[in-house]
Amino acid sequence: MAAALSLIPELDDIVKNGTAERRAAAIERISDLFLQGAAHFETRHVALFDDILVGLVPATEIETRVELAERLSKLDNAPPTLVKQLAHENEIKIAGPILSRSPLLDDPTLIEIARAKGQEHLAAISGRPALSPSVTDVIVRRGDRDVVRHVAANTGAEFSEYGYSGLVKRAIDDGMLALTVGQREDLPAASLKQLLAKSVDLVRRRMFDTAKPKQKAAINQAMIEISGAPKTQPQVRDFEPAQRAILALHQAGELNEAALLGFAKPHKYEESIAALAALTGMRLSVVHQLMLGDRYDPILLLGKSIGLEWATVRALVVLRLGPGRVPAGPDIEEARINYERLSPATALRVLTFWRLRDKGLPA
Repeated sequence: MAAALSLIPELDDIVKNGTAERRAAAIERISDLFLQGAAHFETRHVALFDDILVGLVPATEIETRVELAERLSKLDNAPPTLVKQLAHENEIKIAGPILSRSPLLDDPTLIEIARAKGQEHLAAISGRPALSPSVTDVIVRRGDRDVVRHVAANTGAEFSEYGYSGLVKRAIDDGMLALTVGQREDLPAASLKQLLAKSVDLVRRRMFDTAKPKQKAAINQAMIEISGAPKTQPQVRDFEPAQRAILALHQAGELNEAALLGFAKPHKYEESIAALAALTGMRLSVVHQLMLGDRYDPILLLGKSIGLEWATVRALVVLRLGPGRVPAGPDIEEARINYERLSPATALRVLTFWRLRDKGLPA
């Protein structure tokens, strides 16, 4: 402590007139002294260093503050006012280490910073060893895709009912987030059911396959309850006008992939199904049933069997979900990769099998 006190007369001069080098050297000397004795300092000793450094640090170069933040972020008795000062820095290289791991930041400070700062600060907070629901509420509301994925994967983060509702809502259009949220064993049963009900089949299967045994049981139970829930009356579709329109196109020699894409993109379901049935030689009712299935694989097979471009197949995959809904990015990318890998010969064999089975002939 004597060494620290001996610096005090110099501080005013260092702050007012000192060069960047003198200020950096002073901070290094004081912080070294603090770190050497930190384990044995009483509260009054820490307060003395706090008073000294709070006045000195803001006038130093970024590199000096970065190094100081890194060193102090690991201490549970670091100078508290200085720690909060560093946590509020706009430069993420300074604030990041403090926000990520300093045990001295309380919830009000974290909430204040989470509300005011940008995505880099939110990402740093998202990685803390423990997060309360009041903090994660702000992160889920303000965070971008990567930040929300990060906090959802943090096993030390706790979420309120509002927080989980926000995660589930955002997971509808983000398959990777849905998988992460679905793995959380603290996810309430009602939220898990909502997540599964709004996820596509591919995400459900991945969620189950990667879950721990306890969570697999929860997913199974949720799926049983979803399956047993009263279902809305299936939409009755009238395909006759569409069939007449497709027949007219065929007779005019204009039934082709461009026409199919022109129906699928604006979600003209009946015309799309009628056109796809005509192009593949399948009965319309069979194509309709394949489209209504839980998997998109039949669409890939039908498209590959007649040589459709990926853009058209993608439009059919989106058509299957209905207006206003789009598949999650990872899901549509996997479908694209599977479509590229699918060989025309394999698709034709499956198409032939479906035709023979539909006619009641031996496959």
